[in-house]
Amino acid sequence: MPDRIGQVIVWILLLPPFIMSLTLHEFGHAYAAYRLGDPTAKAMGRLTLNPLKHLDWFGLLMMFIVHFGWAKPVPVDPRWFRNPRRDMLWVALAGPAMNFLLAVISALLIRFTIAPDSDSILGGVLWYTMIVNVTLAVFNLIPVPPLDGSRVLTGLLPENLAVWYAGLERYSMFLLVGLFLYIQFVSPGFINTLVRPFTQFFAGLAGG
Repeated sequence: MPDRIGQVIVWILLLPPFIMSLTLHEFGHAYAAYRLGDPTAKAMGRLTLNPLKHLDWFGLLMMFIVHFGWAKPVPVDPRWFRNPRRDMLWVALAGPAMNFLLAVISALLIRFTIAPDSDSILGGVLWYTMIVNVTLAVFNLIPVPPLDGSRVLTGLLPENLAVWYAGLERYSMFLLVGLFLYIQFVSPGFINTLVRPFTQFFAGLAGG
């Protein structure tokens, strides 16, 4: 019973950081697209910090069931961009960049306002905010469509390879499910291995 209560407390502490992180991630995409000339996200009400505009309720539910969640993708029309390949790269990077920024802010707040080993509720929320944002940023940078990393890679590849790679987007659902199954059943430590160097860096920044 105490263990179950502890798990409930962890989830309560995780929920606000997770919602905030997803919201700001998607806002980052929308803002970058708008600044680069695409009004699509703004016209659809996505250039906002209102979580209700960004959350996918099924994606949020999946976070609690299988520890894997998502928000609504921000609509982007590259035809508005001066340089579609380059500008899509910046739009893709904007979401993870927002998460890394939130991780930095959380780490610095831990370092300069509370002790890193504090048992306070604020300390717990800030710590989970840092970890959630680092994890979201790193996961989204995996170069598997439709994750942000695939669009970053498309912008970096030579044009002929970029066209071929961008074509994989049509299989994005299958690729994402395949990645999820690989993580769940073949290599459960895959994400931890990717994220660990970053969490160690931010933990050090927080003074832990």
